Amino acid sequence: MPETIKLLECIRQGQIGGGESHLLSLVENLDKTKFDPVVLSFTDGPMIERLQAMGIKTHVIYTERPFDVSKWGAVKKFLKQEKIDLVHAHGTRACSNITWAAHSLGIPVIYTVHGWSFHPDQHPLVRRIRVLGEKYLTSRASVNISVSTSNQQTGKDLMEKFSSVVISNGIDRKKFSPEKNFKNIRSELGIPEDALLVLFIARFTSHKQPLTLISAFRDALPELPDMYLLLVGDGDQKAEAMKIVKNTGLENKILFQPFRQDVPDLLAAGDIFVLPSLWEGLPIGLLEAMAMGKAVIATYVDGTKEVVEHRRNGLLVAAGDTAALTASLLEMGQSREMRKEFSLRARETVKQKYDAAGMTREIEGIYDSVLENVKSVHI
Repeated sequence: MPETIKLLECIRQGQIGGGESHLLSLVENLDKTKFDPVVLSFTDGPMIERLQAMGIKTHVIYTERPFDVSKWGAVKKFLKQEKIDLVHAHGTRACSNITWAAHSLGIPVIYTVHGWSFHPDQHPLVRRIRVLGEKYLTSRASVNISVSTSNQQTGKDLMEKFSSVVISNGIDRKKFSPEKNFKNIRSELGIPEDALLVLFIARFTSHKQPLTLISAFRDALPELPDMYLLLVGDGDQKAEAMKIVKNTGLENKILFQPFRQDVPDLLAAGDIFVLPSLWEGLPIGLLEAMAMGKAVIATYVDGTKEVVEHRRNGLLVAAGDTAALTASLLEMGQSREMRKEFSLRARETVKQKYDAAGMTREIEGIYDSVLENVKSVHI
C-alpha cells in the first residue's frame, strides 16, 4: 500500500466561521487512504474540538496577527516535526504565517482566498498595504484558489499577474437537510410556533452588519407584529447591538444567542435567513441556510451575488441600505408563497453547485497536480 501524503490544513482561528466550516467539510471528505491531514490553527476553539472528535491531529500556535514573524520559527519546527509534504493555507492570516516556513523547507503552499483582506471601506493606505500583502502571498503560492469568480476578478483587477482556480465552497447536504429531525429551538427560546422568525447567524462585526439588520427589523415590525429576530454569534458589535435593543424596548422581539454548534437546529426553526454583509468570499452560512430550505435575503456583494439570483431563489439588496432591507423583510414576510418558492429553488441551487464532496474532489485534484509538479522538478 503506498504511503499517504502528509497534508497540513492551516487556518487562522479555532472559532467556527466560514473558512473554518469549509476546512471541517474538506477534512471530513478527504480520501484518507491517500491523504493524512493535520490541522494547524492560530487560536484554540470549538473547531479544534470538532476535529479531535473526528480523530484528526491538531496543533495550535497562538497569534491573532497576520505576518507575525515571532511565530515563524515555531511554525517551521512544527512542519519539520510532522514531516509535512503539502500545505493548504486558508485565509490571509494563515497563509502569511506559514509561507516563509514552508518555502524555507521546500514545501509547496496552496492558498485558498476566503475573501480578500482588503476592502473598499478601509483607509486608502491600509488598503494599499493589504493589497501588497496579498500580492506577495499569492505570488508565493503554487496554486491560488478563489471561492468565487467575483473574488477572482477582484484579484485580477488589483494585482498584476494574479491567477487562481475557482472552486466554490461546498456543504454537507446530509447534515443540512430539512428532512432530518431537529430540536425545538422555538420552545427552548420562548418563540411562538406560529411566529415569523428571522435569523442572523454570523459574527457581530461591522462587516456582517448586525446593527443594520436590527434597524431594518425595527422599521418593519409595525407591519409584521408577529415577527421575531434571532441573532446568533459573538463579536465586537454585540454589546452595542444588545444596548440598542434594550433602549428601543424590543427585548421580547429580538433575541440573542452566543455562537452555537447546533446550527442545523437553529436554521430549522427559522423562516427567513438574512446576511446583510458589506463583502463576502462565498458565504458558507448562506449556503447552509439555503440547503435547509430557508428563504434568504442578502446583499449584492462578491460571492453572494453568484449564489442568490434576485427574485428567483432569494432577494438581494444593496449593502448598507437599511430602507431596502426593511422593504425586503416586509415583502418576504408578508408572502408565504414567495418564501415557499424561494425555499425550493434555494435547495436546488445548493444541490446542483455547492456540495462538499464535489468540492473536495476538485481540491484533491489540485493537491495531486502540485505534488506531481514537485516530483517532476526533482527527477
